Amino acid sequence: MTPELTVLILAALWQAATIAIAAMVMNRDIGPKWNAGPRDTTPDFGPVTGRLRRAVNNGFEALAFFTIAALVLAQTGQSSALTAACAWIFLAARIAYVPAYAFGLTPWRSVVWAAGFIPTLIMLFASLF
Repeated sequence: MTPELTVLILAALWQAATIAIAAMVMNRDIGPKWNAGPRDTTPDFGPVTGRLRRAVNNGFEALAFFTIAALVLAQTGQSSALTAACAWIFLAARIAYVPAYAFGLTPWRSVVWAAGFIPTLIMLFASLF
C-alpha cells in the first residue's frame, strides 16, 4: 500500500472521530433527542457545536480532493517521497484543524486549513507529471 493510501485510511478514521466528537458535544449542548430524531428543525447550537459541525463538513470537502490525489497517485504508480510527505502533512493539518476551528483560533484555523490544502494541490499537480 502506498503512503498516500495509508494516510487516506487514517484521514477517514480521523473524520469518523471528528463526527463522534461533534456528536458528543452536540448531545451535551442540546441533548440527544434532536440528534437521534428526524431533524425536521434545526435548534440553536452553541458556538463550539456549530464550529465542530462546520469542521466535519469541511473535513468531507478536504477528503474529496485528497482522495482523488491519493487514488490517482496509487493507481498510476506515481507515489514519491514528495507526495508521501504531502500526504502526512495533510493528515497533520486535518488533525490540527478540528481543535483550531472548535476553539475559534483566528486566523490560525485558516492557516492550518491552507497547510493541508496546499499539499493536496501539490499531490494533484504531481500526478499530472
